[in-house]
Amino acid sequence: MSALPRAPSPKAATERDAMPDDQLMLAYAQGDGAAFDVLYARHEGGLFRFVKRLLGARLAAQADEVFQDTWLRIISARDSFSPQGAAWRTWAFTIAHNLAMDRLRVSGREVALDAHPDEGDDAVPTLDRGVRGAALDAAAHPSAEELAFWRAAGRRLLACLDELPAEQRAAFLLHHEDGLTVEALAASLGIGFETVRSRLRYGLQKLRGCMERYLSVLEQRA
Repeated sequence: MSALPRAPSPKAATERDAMPDDQLMLAYAQGDGAAFDVLYARHEGGLFRFVKRLLGARLAAQADEVFQDTWLRIISARDSFSPQGAAWRTWAFTIAHNLAMDRLRVSGREVALDAHPDEGDDAVPTLDRGVRGAALDAAAHPSAEELAFWRAAGRRLLACLDELPAEQRAAFLLHHEDGLTVEALAASLGIGFETVRSRLRYGLQKLRGCMERYLSVLEQRA
């Protein structure tokens, strides 16, 4: 009678939990299935939120399928992953981006983008000093009124994101949610640096206009 497979030791599990994403992917490519489990647990939530927000409310029902397709692509490409290229997280989010954009194109929702040239060399503005950043300055025990404000602001931000053209929304999410630099965005998406800056700039301008009511309240509080 063959011996039952042994569960990994607590020490091995702890070591995997401490491994960087790139090393986990390489270990998985060499047959360590537990390394993939750690990767999946680590990034499941972030990837799903990214896919769902990128698809928007109208295609939200397809988020599960795109999310699953993303992991299937990751699995099938395990032998080709190279830590000398993009970081694993950037690589994985780019796969999710491409699959979601394919769905958006098929749906006919994609529109002409970047119709205006980039203006000036100023740094790309962010909303971190607005809705997102100001939340960090809230009291440790906010009042019911403050909680209601932040919940309403969060719902409004999601609605504003859904109104952005798909590629501007993708640039915003990859830059602000996943933390990709403009240079990394340009490299991973295969587009020009100035094109990325343009998408971020005009996307953020639209978000600021859409969030004006909440941002004005925050400015009054400052």
